Amino acid sequence: MSRKGLMPRDLQRWRMRFVMALIFGGFAALTARAAYLQGWQNDFLNKQGELRVQRIVEIPAHRGMITDRRGDPLAISTPVESVWLNPREAEAAPRQIQALASRLGVEPDALRSVFKDKGKAFVYLRRQLPPEVAAAVMALNIKGVYSMPEFRRYYPAGEVMGQVLGVTGVDDKGLEGLEYAYQSWLAGKPGAKRVVRDRLGNIIEVLDQQRAPKHGQDLTLSLNLQLQYLAYRELAAAVAEHKAKAGALVVLDARTGEVLALVNVPTYNPNNHATMNRESSRNRVVTDSFEPGSTMKPFLVAAAMEAGVITAKTQIDTGPGWFMVGEKRISDVHAKGVVDITELIKVSSNVASAKIALEMKSEDYWTLLTRAGFGAPPGSGFPGEVGGRLRPYETWRPIEKATMAFGHGLSVSLLQLARGYCTFADDGILPRLTVLKRNDAALGVRVMSAKTARELREMMETVTQDGGTAPQARVTGYRVAGKTGTAHKAAKGGYSADKYIASFVGLAPVSDPRLVVAVMLDEPGSKEYYGGQVAAPVFAKVMAGALRFMAISPDAPLEDVPTPSSVVGEAT
Repeated sequence: MSRKGLMPRDLQRWRMRFVMALIFGGFAALTARAAYLQGWQNDFLNKQGELRVQRIVEIPAHRGMITDRRGDPLAISTPVESVWLNPREAEAAPRQIQALASRLGVEPDALRSVFKDKGKAFVYLRRQLPPEVAAAVMALNIKGVYSMPEFRRYYPAGEVMGQVLGVTGVDDKGLEGLEYAYQSWLAGKPGAKRVVRDRLGNIIEVLDQQRAPKHGQDLTLSLNLQLQYLAYRELAAAVAEHKAKAGALVVLDARTGEVLALVNVPTYNPNNHATMNRESSRNRVVTDSFEPGSTMKPFLVAAAMEAGVITAKTQIDTGPGWFMVGEKRISDVHAKGVVDITELIKVSSNVASAKIALEMKSEDYWTLLTRAGFGAPPGSGFPGEVGGRLRPYETWRPIEKATMAFGHGLSVSLLQLARGYCTFADDGILPRLTVLKRNDAALGVRVMSAKTARELREMMETVTQDGGTAPQARVTGYRVAGKTGTAHKAAKGGYSADKYIASFVGLAPVSDPRLVVAVMLDEPGSKEYYGGQVAAPVFAKVMAGALRFMAISPDAPLEDVPTPSSVVGEAT
């Protein structure tokens, strides 16, 4: 065989040896690398592996429940699921995106753009889904789509408790009402657990619980849900009947200072945030101030009696029904001649009230109003409380002093006004208000003597009798006392000629008062606009129901209350 024939065979042998050397060299390198990693890098590799399959997952905390004073649920948290996406690892076929969009109720094109945004690692697709919907989404087995447990707030009473309870956001934090005011009490602290996830993100094993969730505390309110329903029904009916812009009503326990019912119209359904707007979300009882009109006359009389300026038997000549204070005219709707103090309250004389105010020291009237809680927030626990407007007495001019006698020139909230009337109900003691069920003894501040408070109660009882301004406030089987208010609304440059705030505040039973109810209608648009016509009937219906609910014994004959043929008008 020639040398030419041997060369290709040697080359072939050389090549085979070279390839074998490469293969064995590669195996040797891999073996050395494996030995190095197993011997010197074992802990590091284990840690890196765990990081890729283990996660710290938050355990949501259950928000505390809100109940009424009898334990009926007002706000509860229900379990829901939120679906989110990690676009960086997301993979989905067109048909999967279409199915996902259908289950989530979103546009497929919008979903596709989210999947394409690889610059993000976390995007919520839908929050607070029912568990069954979230389960249907996860059943699609789309890579990068995950779910997490959450809670959603549910309000069984709906719009009846709208402004009282407020709402929570998607993160379960209080945004309005008592949900906001008691956020730190109701909210819990989430826990944490360490889990193992598969490549689809599903939890396949819980390794340990690193921190247990601390659930929120329950909140028991002073409100009575049954009474709240009654108050809302009657107020809503009155607002509709009299074409009023809005209405507000509050019921207080005069002895304990507990808020038993508080309603506003218009309102909203806290289960549907779309029903919320600026008008419907306002808790008018607490946040709105207005000129109270003649409902302030009992406080003027009490201050004058405490100062010794008048007694219950003092008589005042109202003349032709008007008189001048400087260049301003103070007048009554009708001339009333000579009236005593009881008749002043009964027929609501502005002239008699102004004359008393001008005879007494401004400081005496201001001091009693301040002690009765006017000019400062009432401290009930509701957010957004206003203190109203009560200027220092040193700044009062004679005409301001006269008009403040019948509730012009100062402003109050309906809650302040109702609380002030508790002093007449509780023998001169102003209670400390609370929206929580009271378990301890009620504390209060003395505003006037018990004798003065009792005399004012008897005077205000005549308001609900024939010839008074509010016979429609009477309640069968009970003695009722109160005062009407019909004030022109303040407007630019003065007062509106045809817009009114109609109100009535009263207490019962007169022999041993327990409840105070205050009603206000803003701009009644029908022919009737006096407080005795539009607010007093609402008071009577709510007070009658409240007295029955609380099983308070009657203190008057159980006879049907006749419907009066007319109502005495008020000047303010």
